[in-house]
Amino acid sequence: MKRVYLFLADGFETVEALAPVDVMRRAGLDVVTVSIMGREDVVSAQNVTVKADLLYEILCFDDADALVLPGGGVGTDNLSAHEPLRALLQQECAKGTLLAAICAAPMVFGRIGILEGRKATCYPGCEGDLFGAEYTATAVEEDGNIITGCGPGASFDFGFAIVERLCGSDVVETLRSQMQFR
Repeated sequence: MKRVYLFLADGFETVEALAPVDVMRRAGLDVVTVSIMGREDVVSAQNVTVKADLLYEILCFDDADALVLPGGGVGTDNLSAHEPLRALLQQECAKGTLLAAICAAPMVFGRIGILEGRKATCYPGCEGDLFGAEYTATAVEEDGNIITGCGPGASFDFGFAIVERLCGSDVVETLRSQMQFR
């Protein structure tokens, strides 16, 4: 079973984390939510408390097939400030691991230099931190091993894009039908 780690930090956008987790788990992916806050309970930008599956400090991530970052202004700042996560993203990008970020979170990728020469999207107004990327303003953008999404309204499509990469288009079509997603 393919393993996906989704990182949570205080201030994350609720739907940008939970909609992709829902879609990926329905597809049969082993999705682990990871708190970088040093505690299991993480509070979203909409003041929803989510209990992460595990804490960053106890994991090694050697089995990662994908690493996912939800957005949110404060959440993105917290993700970006977490040096171990930044190092992990650079390391896994170099290995070709699938990396995905939505809304403001693609700025984390830009700030660590892994969007250089790639197409990417993000929440409007955040494109200035996509250093070296070609900003496309599309709902979801894929370039090599990186998937980016533009914001809350793209959360399901973002989740489906990750599932398609890891499980194939047939699984996505089945999910779309089962979820009544047209």
